Amino acid sequence: MRNEKIQRAYQIAKELIRSGDMGKVHIGLDYFDASINRVAAWVIGTRNMIKALMFALLEPIDELRQAELDSNFTKRLVMFEELKTMPWAAVWDYYCLRQGTPVGLKWFNEVVQYEKDVLSKR
Repeated sequence: MRNEKIQRAYQIAKELIRSGDMGKVHIGLDYFDASINRVAAWVIGTRNMIKALMFALLEPIDELRQAELDSNFTKRLVMFEELKTMPWAAVWDYYCLRQGTPVGLKWFNEVVQYEKDVLSKR
């Protein structure tokens, strides 16, 4: 999660998830980059936001809150440090498989094929 856009999306997702008010939230995305394929930009942006929400949902929020309430800042720090190395990619890949979405870079092959089959004929 070193990518700057993913980091920003992750910070927003954490705030949304921690607020407990996801039912009241609508997320709008605007990922246009004129230097790359529009479909790829849309897919990249959408996947980044979904990843960010997934990362935030995987945080042990209740345990972090309890550590804060107990003034156990050492435990809270330990937990935050452990979160940095959790196997997010494995969870993301499983999510993609369950959704019938290509895993890893395979989605890009579909965008390239769509570009050849559809966009090039416009």
